[in-house]
Amino acid sequence: MSVKIRDIDLGDFPLLLAPMEDVSDPPFRALCKKYGADMMYTEFISSEGLIRHAVKSVEKLDIYEYERPIGIQIFGHDIDSMIRTTEIVEQTKPDIIDINYGCPVKKVACKGAGAGILQDIPKMVEMTKRIVETTHLPVTVKTRLGWDDSTKYIVEVAERLQDVGIEAISIHGRTRKQMYKGEADWKLISDVKNNPRMKIPVFGNGDITSPEKALEYKTRYGVDGIMIGRAAIGYPWIFNEIKHFVETGKHLPKPTLKERVMATRDHLEMSLKWKKEILAINEMKRHYTNYFKGIPHFKEYRTKLVTSMDLAEVRATLDEIETKFEGVYQTMAD
Repeated sequence: MSVKIRDIDLGDFPLLLAPMEDVSDPPFRALCKKYGADMMYTEFISSEGLIRHAVKSVEKLDIYEYERPIGIQIFGHDIDSMIRTTEIVEQTKPDIIDINYGCPVKKVACKGAGAGILQDIPKMVEMTKRIVETTHLPVTVKTRLGWDDSTKYIVEVAERLQDVGIEAISIHGRTRKQMYKGEADWKLISDVKNNPRMKIPVFGNGDITSPEKALEYKTRYGVDGIMIGRAAIGYPWIFNEIKHFVETGKHLPKPTLKERVMATRDHLEMSLKWKKEILAINEMKRHYTNYFKGIPHFKEYRTKLVTSMDLAEVRATLDEIETKFEGVYQTMAD
């Protein structure tokens, strides 16, 4: 049975690209879409920044037709500011507005935004209700299990958010206190999905790093789909690999070195078109290690890619990698 968010058909077991700050920008999303992501979200957008017309916040509103369905994610601690932000975002015509109740970083959470609102569930519910009432678009939520081990109220929270009108929920299986440490608790995500009062799609997030794990968690926990975050950084192929394995039980061939270099070049060139050169070069550095993970004797080239600020040198290094390793290491190691 197809999973739907209102009239948006996402297929039988959708794979979503998680919103990641300084990662889920249009160039990265273009590659994830190309390699199988069923739905994507923008980087999260600060309500206060957007209202003040901060350049970085406004730029994050950039979405393109080929990305659809696409959700714009917003965060903030002030309800009135979030309402104004919702009105601004709606004008850019995304398919969905997503509320970030999961970001654990100190500068967000300790101001009562992101995962910080998990310390004030009544406010979380009221903010969500007001946003739903403001827009004609479907509203979804991404959140965590709770603030800490003593406040894992996600089953009740998810039900209350559904009651005020959200149309899907994505749950990262950790508390705010855990940050990204320890193992994600998918049992609690499963409890949300299996709550007989829940009627909306429930997506699981956290620790999905392979097709095998995706299929195992789909079977064991019964979620409607999976949201992929860090595992897609420098490896957008993970979406198609998971889809193929879930459908057939067999692995797709790993991308060849030529395909890896081509994707890296595409990512770099799209980034250069979308943002300033220095920023594009810097932000690509977090992707290089994964793009070329598993190549033996690669340290010299990895060092060049992650330290160079010279665009010509970066391009030349990519050319050199393709030439040097061609025929020697055609497929990536597991």
